[in-house]
Amino acid sequence: MKIEVSRTGFEELTTEILHIHRLFFEETEISYTSIEEADLRIKLELEVLENEDEGLARASALVRDTELPDEEWTAVNERMMGLNDLAGRKTAIRRAVCTSLLQALQQMTGLTQPWGILTGVRPTKLMHNLLQKHDRETCLQLLKEQHLVSDEKADLLVEVAERQLKVIPDLFHLDREVSVYIGIPFCPTKCAYCTFPAYDIRGNNGSVHSFLHGLHEEMRLMGKWMKEAGLRITTIYWGGGTPTSITAEEMDALFVTMHESFPDMSAVRELTVEAGRPDTITPDKIEVMKKWNVDRISINPQSFTQETLDAIGRHHTVEETIEKFKLARDMGLDNINMDLIIGLPNEGMKELEHSLVETEKLLPESLTVHTLSFKRASRMTKNREQYEVAERDEVAEMMERAIEWTTQHEYVPYYLYRQKNILGNLENVGYAFEGRESLYNILMMEERQTIIGLGCGAVSKILFARGEEQSEVPQRIERFPNPKEPSVYNQAYLEYIEKKIKLLDEAYQPLREKLTSSQ
Repeated sequence: MKIEVSRTGFEELTTEILHIHRLFFEETEISYTSIEEADLRIKLELEVLENEDEGLARASALVRDTELPDEEWTAVNERMMGLNDLAGRKTAIRRAVCTSLLQALQQMTGLTQPWGILTGVRPTKLMHNLLQKHDRETCLQLLKEQHLVSDEKADLLVEVAERQLKVIPDLFHLDREVSVYIGIPFCPTKCAYCTFPAYDIRGNNGSVHSFLHGLHEEMRLMGKWMKEAGLRITTIYWGGGTPTSITAEEMDALFVTMHESFPDMSAVRELTVEAGRPDTITPDKIEVMKKWNVDRISINPQSFTQETLDAIGRHHTVEETIEKFKLARDMGLDNINMDLIIGLPNEGMKELEHSLVETEKLLPESLTVHTLSFKRASRMTKNREQYEVAERDEVAEMMERAIEWTTQHEYVPYYLYRQKNILGNLENVGYAFEGRESLYNILMMEERQTIIGLGCGAVSKILFARGEEQSEVPQRIERFPNPKEPSVYNQAYLEYIEKKIKLLDEAYQPLREKLTSSQ
């Protein structure tokens, strides 16, 4: 879709304008100068009115199909909202433009966007910010009126946020604790939709050995820093890749180093190991996880249709998923997560129903329902013409069915996130039996504490302390990614550790000074 935009008064909103268009059109090319063969033309106008008491923003959006005469341009929205300070003014102007544009495109296309103008990954962060200032009903009203979020999605956001505060009552007071992510970048094969660091472990033994050597050293050095900084660990998550791709002996050695190096392991609230690929799970690996008191694992079918698994490159069988789930359960692992993906190639309501029937036979403690996203670097996206996926309406119906199923089986939603290019502009939701919610998933998604990433492809998210005078200022968050490729990690992990510690020292210096002065 080639789009020509004529705009007056809001030159800084290029990114927001692009994101709103992409809710409606998969491939969008926007030009802010005249192009001869535009498929769609948009005219946006913003007027800012000011007096002694307040400032007001009024925006309108006009959409014209190139085949329509000029006189059929129609203003479809006009909104006015108060602007009290500079930050509030910028927010209100952005909101006025986005809501006007969204409503114009909804009227033109006939498509309704249940998430309104919310295009970010973490809508629950907005919900938490609102709940800190307003009561529940006011939050719902603001979501619907200012962000055009549907009743259903607004209710979901409130439910998830309130659940998170029940599960982690000190969610906003974890500045003296961190969580740790350990990235092990190997899998039996790489799935077509995947963009995580995941390298075929077959034939890479030298690379695996070198990587594990570096990971042990990173554990020791970062554990030493955490101890010296006086920080405790809230949760630890082994991800990747598939951590259970390495041998039981290699896993056991990592657990030894972890317990020797990390501060006060007895205080860790949750330890998760991602065992997502059933073809990597063996009795000896389960014994290792039991030995080290792993609280939670994931065994991810994604689908219970064999043809789908073959198409997306998961070289295991449906029967193997069921077999390994039962093996883990019989050997004493009593907190198991499973993932399902809505909208996988050639799957519709029939295949989803089959997956739900099979899931019902197992009833994992938690179930994450993903909507397929065409991630830019995935093999599926690069060869998209080879994959047939469900249309928007069917994807929405499948999501509704999944919600109905989880409610019937007494699962509660506890975390939520969205992705770019997600089918139907929907969401990914984690459900769990009450009391079995993943603490790490909540902490990672809500960005309320530092996550220290170790290993290949692991991203540290470092939260900087705020002074009392900065309470209304958005908290500074720095991302620090480790190398994604094992060969690069093996060569440079010491350099990355040094840089990461330097950044952590900067972030935690105010907290250290505060602790010193109070002693």
